[in-house]
Amino acid sequence: MSPPITWADFERVDIRAGTILEACEFPEARKPAYQLLLDFGPEIGLKKSSAQLTHHYTPATLVGRQVLAVVNFPPKQIGPFRSEVLVLGVPDAEGHIVLTALAAPVPNGGRLF
Repeated sequence: MSPPITWADFERVDIRAGTILEACEFPEARKPAYQLLLDFGPEIGLKKSSAQLTHHYTPATLVGRQVLAVVNFPPKQIGPFRSEVLVLGVPDAEGHIVLTALAAPVPNGGRLF
């Protein structure tokens, strides 16, 4: 288990709901991944992410899916691609990422509390 954090630590992590608008193969990635374009609503706008989701998802099954992502990490250069947000998921028993899911649709940009 990780060491405890304070409420203030948790509040600094900005986790928002967004909808995947585009998903495409990312052949330059070291591990199989997709390049995603996500809509986080008018306050945050469109952001890009590289996500290792190729085992459970295809680009077609990702487009239109609402996900949670950390939006306040600094951008990370992954080969020729600049990833701006971290899409959240949990590894299955074999270590393949399964996206976190929302129980019902929420507005893009909605913050996790």
